[in-house]
Amino acid sequence: MGKANLEVFAETMMEMAAADPSLLVVTSDSRGSAKLVPFAQEFPNQIVEVGIAEQNLVGIAAGLASTERQVFAVSPSCFLTARSLEQIKNDVAYSNNPVTLVGISAGASYGALGTTHHSLHDFAALRAINNIDIVVPSDNIETRCAIRALASYGKPAFVRFGKAPLYDLHPESPGFEIGKAIQLREGPDITVLATGELVQQAVLAGKLLESSGISADIFSVHCLRPLDTSCILNSVRKTGTLITLEEHMIHGGLGEAVAGVLMEAGVHPKFKRLGIPDEYTVTGSQAEILFHYNLLMEGLSEAITDFLS
Repeated sequence: MGKANLEVFAETMMEMAAADPSLLVVTSDSRGSAKLVPFAQEFPNQIVEVGIAEQNLVGIAAGLASTERQVFAVSPSCFLTARSLEQIKNDVAYSNNPVTLVGISAGASYGALGTTHHSLHDFAALRAINNIDIVVPSDNIETRCAIRALASYGKPAFVRFGKAPLYDLHPESPGFEIGKAIQLREGPDITVLATGELVQQAVLAGKLLESSGISADIFSVHCLRPLDTSCILNSVRKTGTLITLEEHMIHGGLGEAVAGVLMEAGVHPKFKRLGIPDEYTVTGSQAEILFHYNLLMEGLSEAITDFLS
């Protein structure tokens, strides 16, 4: 097991700050959670701490970005994309300020703190706002590539991280490109489109499925916007069967974005969305919540087997 994406995010930020004094980090009492304490110690003039004031965080970040600084605004995703949604809409997206919003401890990462601290709405909220791209790396390698790409992206973006230590899914540079999904396994039986930390579970489930003679096309869909429509359509036309997987409510996220692509293209596979269902969310650790909803590798492989049969 490797590092958590947040650790790699913090390391990459330090590397970039050393090379670019225009790079700034703005945080809302999140230096510890985002592993940015060493950054603050090494680059005290390149970090702004606003305290527990997420709306101010976004407004200040937008103002700094308007002066041609490279700005990363870091806060727990549950607060950043709820309490600060109006500022994201007006100050960042509609004003076209190239801030990279970094939503940390997303999905059910905060686990037992309950639904107030879960971020299962962020894809849906941000997909309803134009002019902000959504990036969700699946492992440490994608994280490093994504942060470096976003530093020079020149437009508003949101990047989402959980807290769990992760395997490296890519043995080397994956040829990362914003808006282009990355294929991790190839097979003719079913297409699995996953995003974020659950890509790891999809790959592990794919290995279990092979023992049952099921071979899957598995993709890391690390961008919900822009969405790699050609990749999706090419795979689904081959397999005729599709599952989407996300640590998010099944409403408004990856599954519904993919469904829209399929309907508009006139492609109608056997299709199922896997994520957090429309019910009162259980409380527990992240692993307990994902286990409850059959989003870990064993439950996922069973769900795929049942779906195919």
